[in-house]
Amino acid sequence: MPTPQKIFVTESKDALRLEYADDKQHQLPAEYLRVFSPSAEVRGHGKGQEVLQFGKRNVVISSVQKAGNYAIQITFSDGHNSGIFAWDYLYELAENYTDYWIAYLGRLHVAGQSRDPDVQVVKLS
Repeated sequence: MPTPQKIFVTESKDALRLEYADDKQHQLPAEYLRVFSPSAEVRGHGKGQEVLQFGKRNVVISSVQKAGNYAIQITFSDGHNSGIFAWDYLYELAENYTDYWIAYLGRLHVAGQSRDPDVQVVKLS
């Protein structure tokens, strides 16, 4: 997997921009990174233990720190900071953004949840 040569947090702190040696660039929204955090809080401790993240639309990136030579640790405005984003996982998230995001929105809908923090979805049969 490619290793980013440069990593930037956008001025509004709502996205992370990754630049690679082959001039390839990806910009990943903070909300997307937060709901796909590789932490146990989000992924659980095994298959089927994932915890759907909701109400994260307004989350921004508070800080980014290097974690060895293989990853970064992102601290989000909601206090979440326990996921270590390895280079290969960031690249996977970037390359599969559309599919992953559509699937996430589908899971939110099925669960009756919202991206907005103060919205409660009520299903009427």
